[in-house]
Amino acid sequence: MKILILENEIYLAQSISAKLTELGHQCDNYSTIKDAFKGTAYDVVLLSTNINGQDFYPIIDAYKESVIILMVSYISNDTVSKPLKAGAKDYIQKPFMIKDLIRKIDHFQDYERLKRLNTTYERYLSYTFHTVAIDSELAGASLPLFISGTNQKQCDAFAFKYASTRKKTLYFISLSSPDALHQITTIAPSAIIYITDFQLLKKSDYPSFFNLIANRQIIVAGTEKIHDIDYRVVELKSHNQLFDQGDIMPIEDYVKYIVLHYQNKFPDTELSKKLGISRKSLWEKRKKYGIVKKK
Repeated sequence: MKILILENEIYLAQSISAKLTELGHQCDNYSTIKDAFKGTAYDVVLLSTNINGQDFYPIIDAYKESVIILMVSYISNDTVSKPLKAGAKDYIQKPFMIKDLIRKIDHFQDYERLKRLNTTYERYLSYTFHTVAIDSELAGASLPLFISGTNQKQCDAFAFKYASTRKKTLYFISLSSPDALHQITTIAPSAIIYITDFQLLKKSDYPSFFNLIANRQIIVAGTEKIHDIDYRVVELKSHNQLFDQGDIMPIEDYVKYIVLHYQNKFPDTELSKKLGISRKSLWEKRKKYGIVKKK
């Protein structure tokens, strides 16, 4: 990581820098606020709050995207509370052990990494499931709930959207895992658990499974129809009906669906080639179906 150390106690700054450099970090040391403004981005900023009476808030404002850890001689509203409200992440009181400072840096490094990872996953899930609609009646369904869909994506979309609308953490467990039932017992009752692959569970295991999920916030999904159980079972239907169970879509409906949903992803030359028709035929089908291509 690239670390900015803003400290006018030269010996302390050098000690911190030496230890962090040994651990593979790149450190820049400055003793004045003015010197610290070099236009460089940092992962971590170690900021002393008693730099000869200098105003350190411009540093907090300039490096809000970094993890700012305050190094304070005493704890007060001016040295800790106000800077934390302004954007600093944490503080450590002098004198401190270098290992304690490193522990804080490592903690925030992991935190920032997980936060970025979580944001990436949320964007990916939103992109993956944006075409899958959930009926308003199901969105308010009470749990436990069993669902079956024509494909796994339908079930996944329902579970993730259900948890997201309630701002709840969703725990995922597949019944293909040999310790799946034990995993359920380790999760807090307030959490929503999403269990997949119900079709893999042996009927002889039903009683113990149903006893385990009783009164829990659980969504159980399977890709086969679920029969003869004492819980509410919902069969999810595909709104485009492209691959509903037991149905084969007519060629004309298939072409219409592909043109309507993919014409903005592929140029006409590539889209007509994928459909095995000419560009003229593609134009004629748009006219026939009343499909307007957005420009």
